[in-house]
Amino acid sequence: MRLFFTCFAGFWIALAGAAAAQSERPVVIELFTSQGCSSCPPADALLAKLAQREDVIALALHVDYWDYIGWKDKFASPAFTARQKGYASANGRSRIYTPQMIVNGEHDVVGNRAMDVAEIIEKHRGSVTPVTLSARRMGDMVVIEVSTQRPVGASDIHVVQYEPEKSVDIGRGENAGRTLDYSHIVTDWSVAGHWSGQGDFATRAPVAAGKPVVVLVQKERYGEVLAAARLR
Repeated sequence: MRLFFTCFAGFWIALAGAAAAQSERPVVIELFTSQGCSSCPPADALLAKLAQREDVIALALHVDYWDYIGWKDKFASPAFTARQKGYASANGRSRIYTPQMIVNGEHDVVGNRAMDVAEIIEKHRGSVTPVTLSARRMGDMVVIEVSTQRPVGASDIHVVQYEPEKSVDIGRGENAGRTLDYSHIVTDWSVAGHWSGQGDFATRAPVAAGKPVVVLVQKERYGEVLAAARLR
């Protein structure tokens, strides 16, 4: 009988350890959008609603390839266009479009199709990860610690900052004459380090005061987002 209880207790200790090694991850949504795209405002509005959820981290990346039609997007960056192209290449696609949402680095969906977006989010909601991520501010730095009890594959540590919200009067292009509201506008995106995907890893990166910070652990070459943390 004592042997039975010893084995039984050992089983539950092992099970508890396995549970502790996994944590629930938020759903990370990257919206590729543009002020010059007439199909984008509904997607921008949808992202603003999704951003109100605690289980969602919403990021708006404004691309620059719509600028040629006469209106230069005030938030656009060639780096964000390059990131979108990176996702396309990783998935064997030759074209990019707006509005496009990428969910947890794995699934893409037309950003103004609310029902499709909701379906994909539901698939990812509550998913667990073996990666433990800690992020904290220390002055003008963010200190990042990552760990796992089993190998997850080589990954990059991304540090993102965004502007919570802004309104823009559009003077030209497809949205000429409209005043549009934007939220979670990415202003800075950098790679703070490269992690082997095994054991423990720590790094730090400079951040601007007054802006929220998001830290992502993403498999290299535009893979799955394994963990995410947000500092408002």
